[in-house]
Amino acid sequence: MTMLDESFIRQGVSDVYDYTSSSSLEVKGFGMAKISGLTVGEVAKRAGLLPTTLRYYESIGLLPNPARENGSRRYDTSIFQRLEMIQTAQQAGFTLAEIRVLFDEILWNDAPAAKWNSLIQRKLQEINIMLMNIQSMKNLLEDILNCDNEHLAECMFQTGQKHRQSIESGD
Repeated sequence: MTMLDESFIRQGVSDVYDYTSSSSLEVKGFGMAKISGLTVGEVAKRAGLLPTTLRYYESIGLLPNPARENGSRRYDTSIFQRLEMIQTAQQAGFTLAEIRVLFDEILWNDAPAAKWNSLIQRKLQEINIMLMNIQSMKNLLEDILNCDNEHLAECMFQTGQKHRQSIESGD
């Protein structure tokens, strides 16, 4: 027993409160009211996000509605796994809408493999198209780089026309 505890007992205080926990709250006359869970600010800080991001994810259904105490959001630590899954999906190029489909229709489905494979195949097709477009932009820039300064505008025009025809013909 600490000196603080002993002084409370000597003063005739029947309730001994734990002042060491940051998520504890004493309401005078009502004993100890435990506020459990992490606040939106605590989760945001640990996850490296803004609190507004968490609220937005909640509003679009990526995060479940957290428990509330006195109007304040309280998250349990399982929220970090969900946030990590969102971050991983974003790194793989999935949009928030696609991540919502992943959570709502795939992950907790009895047979997720077919829908999951379909979603991945669509994303791979999108990425391949993006790569082709990037390669085309790179080629165009490299060709424009060969234009001389005196005829730059005309060269850019002709080079652009040549590249557009190449794209349209599928070369």
